[in-house]
Amino acid sequence: MKKAIVLFVSILFFNQYILAQALPAEEDTAFYSTEEIEAMLEYRSGEIKLENGVATLNVPKGFGYLDKEQSMYVLTDLWGNPEDGNVLGMLVPDGMGVLGETSWAYVIEYEEMGFVKDDDADKIDYADLLKDLQKETNEYNAERTKMGYESIELVGWASAPYYDKQKKVLHWAKELKFGGQELNTLNYNLRILGRRGVFVLNAVASVNELNQVKATTDAVLASVSFSEGNRYSDFNPDVDEVAAWTIGGLVAGKILAKVGFFAVILKFWKLIAIGLVAVGGAIWKFISGRKKKEEEAAVIPTNDQTT
Repeated sequence: MKKAIVLFVSILFFNQYILAQALPAEEDTAFYSTEEIEAMLEYRSGEIKLENGVATLNVPKGFGYLDKEQSMYVLTDLWGNPEDGNVLGMLVPDGMGVLGETSWAYVIEYEEMGFVKDDDADKIDYADLLKDLQKETNEYNAERTKMGYESIELVGWASAPYYDKQKKVLHWAKELKFGGQELNTLNYNLRILGRRGVFVLNAVASVNELNQVKATTDAVLASVSFSEGNRYSDFNPDVDEVAAWTIGGLVAGKILAKVGFFAVILKFWKLIAIGLVAVGGAIWKFISGRKKKEEEAAVIPTNDQTT
């Protein structure tokens, strides 16, 4: 989820304390300014071969790609999410960064769940499905509260579910309210169906960025290409596994399946502070290593220097 940005000094130290609870021992923890963190992230462009050779990502114009390691650092250490081994990378709008007040990003995953049949796509009543999701969300709030998490309200569809049967692409967006936060969260979901699974692209933003996100969905969807033999049309009923979920199940998510509720909803809870950010050295070792190399390079005399 996105984004609890705090401007007051007292909240700054409180947020640092919260982050420190999940970090390694004190000697492995350092503090860097948000500017230093942003400068150390390495964005890529061009063609990216995604995990297992299932697909290729051609980074769309206007975005930079963070690899899996960097994305896990952003999502877990900076944004305060539980670890998720399914993350393949992130697409971050150029010039936005990951620590800005208006920053947002697409998180990329691949779920090998089998071939998802789309026979039910034209039969789903999404208004009824929303009511079911809202009920399920409310029922889980008591359990969330016991675990120390804020309650969640599923306000409604920020963008109603839509399935493009020709392109095998599913869109929908939820508007969520966490606790007493004034600004609601946007979770914009894109699913690209393949032969053995589904590519997941979640735009994590605030509702204020809905129009920005919508304007990029076509380019982002076009950037992912399944490799030969992994396309939806390559399905072989004699050898391939059919997924337990259909189109309606993908939109419902794991809430209706009664599993993984906290993992799905709590993803991308952005808990950071303006100013200093606590960084676990054991998790992000190359940040300090790279910083040291840059400092050493800055003091190495060149051949042009005189004694």
